Amino acid sequence: MSDVLTSTAPVVTIEDIESAHERIASTVVRTPTISCPALSRLTGAEITLKLENLQAIGSFKERGAANKMALLTPEERSRGVITVSAGNHAQGVARQASLLGIDATIVMPRFTPATKVAATQAWGANVVLAGDDFAQASETAAELQKQDGRVLVHPFNDPAVIAGQGTAALELLQDAPDIDTVVVPIGGGGLIGGFATVMAALRPDVEVIGVQVEAYASLSSYPKEDGPTLGGSTIAEGIAVTKLGDHCLSAFRNKVSKILVVSELQVESAVTTLAEKAKQVCEGAGATGLAAVLAYPELFKGRHVALPLSGGNINARILANTILRSLLRDGRILRLIFQIPDRPGTLADISTRIGNYGGNIIEVSHHRLFASPSVQTAELLVMVEARDTEHAHQIETDLARHYIVRRD
Repeated sequence: MSDVLTSTAPVVTIEDIESAHERIASTVVRTPTISCPALSRLTGAEITLKLENLQAIGSFKERGAANKMALLTPEERSRGVITVSAGNHAQGVARQASLLGIDATIVMPRFTPATKVAATQAWGANVVLAGDDFAQASETAAELQKQDGRVLVHPFNDPAVIAGQGTAALELLQDAPDIDTVVVPIGGGGLIGGFATVMAALRPDVEVIGVQVEAYASLSSYPKEDGPTLGGSTIAEGIAVTKLGDHCLSAFRNKVSKILVVSELQVESAVTTLAEKAKQVCEGAGATGLAAVLAYPELFKGRHVALPLSGGNINARILANTILRSLLRDGRILRLIFQIPDRPGTLADISTRIGNYGGNIIEVSHHRLFASPSVQTAELLVMVEARDTEHAHQIETDLARHYIVRRD
């Protein structure tokens, strides 16, 4: 593998992060830090959110890109920059390049969500789609870097980038000094490297916990050495990194108490919960912190937990499907299949019964010719919205008294 993804730079210091905070203040949003009573009631912990999903590019990634590019010499700026990213870092580099008048080439995996590709191009960067994942895209980036002589702005494994990411932790401590725990998503390790450095220097009493999605759980045996990952598709594509940066590991090893692993379904549920309870649009990677709190409640009950919502760049269709899937799993949306006599008035009776119980019919599909076992019957699929699981059970129980019905 090319050395485009390696680093032997010294460990980031708190002074590096404080300097970065001053350096990037004019181009990066100082995002809000808010308490969330709804999530606190749900989890039994006092929940504070650092809203990095409200950055200009919708992600914390611009902090690192801004610091790295602000440090470039005039000669380096004239050569242009190159990076490889699944989307958020790409947008950060593209926006900062636009502000600084630097030519930028961004290599993105071929299956990067279209919203992230379009947003990157909108800042004027040249986007190259190559490879099926981050590792393959990195190989293309290495080749282009050699050809063009551009300066690499690494998405995570660079001390200047890590220092930039750590500025979010400085702001968090200024706005919420009473926190005792922070749960940080881990992809390449830049964000948690910055957070761990800040907490170790300024608030060593704050427990730093990392979280990975199970397909990319390289640190599932932490504090032992990182191991292989399964890889593959994940809703948390922003942290779909098979190998952490060595400098990132140096920045947070021995400063993080534990690494938790969450499943795809747990992340999906967390995305839905953030939308419903916190009124925040958050991508899968950014929701992993809440997913961990919900998956391991015994670790967080009674504590004051800070969650950086690291990004909000989620495709609208994926967000809609994620919410619907979560509602189906929670029983708040029912897909009921009826075998009904093929005679007038039956559909009206079913609709009336659902309405009498306060259910809301979302969709109806009626099949006579092929799905029904008899020419005298029809198959009816009804999608119903309920208030909660108990309400759904009441609706289904009443219908089962009068019709042959099953859940899909």
